[in-house]
Amino acid sequence: MNRAATRKTLRIGCAGAFWGDTEAGAAQLVQGGDIDYLVFDFLAEITMSLLARARAKSPEAGYAPDFVRIVAALAPQLKARGIRVVSNAGGVNPQACRAALAKALDAQGIALGIAVVEGDDLMDRADALRAAGTREMSSGEPMPAELMSLNAYLGAQPIAAALAAGADIVITGRVVDSAVTLAPLVHEFGWDWRDWDRLATGSLAGHVIECGTQATGGLFTDWERVPGWDDMGFPIVECEADGRGFVLTKPPGTGGLVSPATVAEQIVYEIGDPRDYLLPDVRCDFSQVRLAQDGPDRVRVSGARGAPAPSTLKATATFADGWRLLGTLMIGGADAARKAERVGAAILSRATRLLAERGLPGFGETSLEVLGAESTYGPHARTAQVREVVLKIAARHASRAALELLARELAPSATSMAQGITGFASGRPSPSPVVRVFSLRVDRRQVRARVRLDDAPVAFEEVFEAASEPATPPADPPFEAEPSNEGDRVPLLRIAHGRSGDKGDLANIGIVARSPEAYEWLRRTLDAATVGRYFAHLAEGPVRRYELPGFHALNFTLDKALGGGGTASLRYDPQGKAFAQMLLDLPVRVPAAVLASLPSRTGIDP
Repeated sequence: MNRAATRKTLRIGCAGAFWGDTEAGAAQLVQGGDIDYLVFDFLAEITMSLLARARAKSPEAGYAPDFVRIVAALAPQLKARGIRVVSNAGGVNPQACRAALAKALDAQGIALGIAVVEGDDLMDRADALRAAGTREMSSGEPMPAELMSLNAYLGAQPIAAALAAGADIVITGRVVDSAVTLAPLVHEFGWDWRDWDRLATGSLAGHVIECGTQATGGLFTDWERVPGWDDMGFPIVECEADGRGFVLTKPPGTGGLVSPATVAEQIVYEIGDPRDYLLPDVRCDFSQVRLAQDGPDRVRVSGARGAPAPSTLKATATFADGWRLLGTLMIGGADAARKAERVGAAILSRATRLLAERGLPGFGETSLEVLGAESTYGPHARTAQVREVVLKIAARHASRAALELLARELAPSATSMAQGITGFASGRPSPSPVVRVFSLRVDRRQVRARVRLDDAPVAFEEVFEAASEPATPPADPPFEAEPSNEGDRVPLLRIAHGRSGDKGDLANIGIVARSPEAYEWLRRTLDAATVGRYFAHLAEGPVRRYELPGFHALNFTLDKALGGGGTASLRYDPQGKAFAQMLLDLPVRVPAAVLASLPSRTGIDP
């Protein structure tokens, strides 16, 4: 019996965290997850530009073809089990995605109603927004003259309308990641679009599962505790109609780990200010969220609070900004790190000279990183005397030809510079376009979502409470960290775990204390200034700190910390994925009483 029919409990499984995620997740959830809804999240910010380029080459492209292949293969089981599907796989061409899936289903003789949500594409409004003086929401830069894509983040309301109209499968373009989960909850339970706490709870459920196995043990700090990496369990949220909370779990018999710690890391992932998490349907406060083990591989999540949504929607534009090249060479032998630094500097110097001889300007930006010598750690590196490193050499230029010249100069280093240079046998690297992200906010009254089911329009009216914009809560006020001169000197990892990610050029580091006592000590000692000093070699902008006392966490945002972020960055870690691991190596002096409060590093977290 389908659980949704009872309207008491709903099980939603997420089978994909990004375009390119393993295709095993959907089958695992459909066959062993006892789910009512299957959702996918395909769209990172930069993915929209890649899909826009694909559509420019072919009017039938611009969506995630993986989705069509996966759903078509599982269609007989989806039909038999009554499982409905929601995904943003439509990218910049939802109608083409629908047409491809409909064709695949027709070939099998399977009838499923397919709805499409559109209205996020704002390219026809670009000139008006530019003329109105629209600025980038963080940097204040003016809007570029030419854009590759411009899409608003829609919410859950049009998806819920499609489900109410009878859709078995809903395909959207750009929507907020959590909307594909919130919409089924509102539809099945009949929640009101002004029931802010329930909307916040449903949105948190979506936030927890949107990154797939990252909530079920993937990327977990204590990685040695996580079994079954080869068959990681994809996340399932089990939600009840009262909307007070939900349980996160995974299919039985699968790998991974669901504990308060794994869920906490996912909540702080890329969240920014936890007290003011803005979505199209609700303004969320996750600072008082609580986590409790609810049995093996089951965690109950509660305490989300909501407020009226803002009167604007976030939109993201992408634009071309020249070219970049990234190449690598392996260098071995004594003093390998110093040799690599000299090799990289020499290659860039020679290429710059050759550009000048051809009347071309120098590189707009260059980057050298010696992987294996911890060059990304800057002054905190400890392994300068290694005998095997990989030199990453990168540059940006307005001209592709200039970077092709640089690419030709990598291999000659093997005969003209240091011994031990290898690793270029795979071929010469090729320049790739630099695509930058431009984020803005638009008046939501000027964005009209449209819904079609099996190519027929579905009428719906968006519910929105035109409330005044509440003041954005400030970051935690600056304070002088209390000096700690007592106790053992240990790495931060000993008393906390963490997760990091990105939003454009802003890095986000969530630090979760291993005990309430450790959290109170961290609140007094780990301030934004300390984190800023630790990352001074990478972060150019301000560092802010936020508190999540509900599950004993701190969240830090580091502005201008990723070299531009995404494909605009020349770094080997353009999304700050390793930042939390770096910060967890910070030496701290911890009192004995705090160390004694820590739980065992084995077994399930209390």
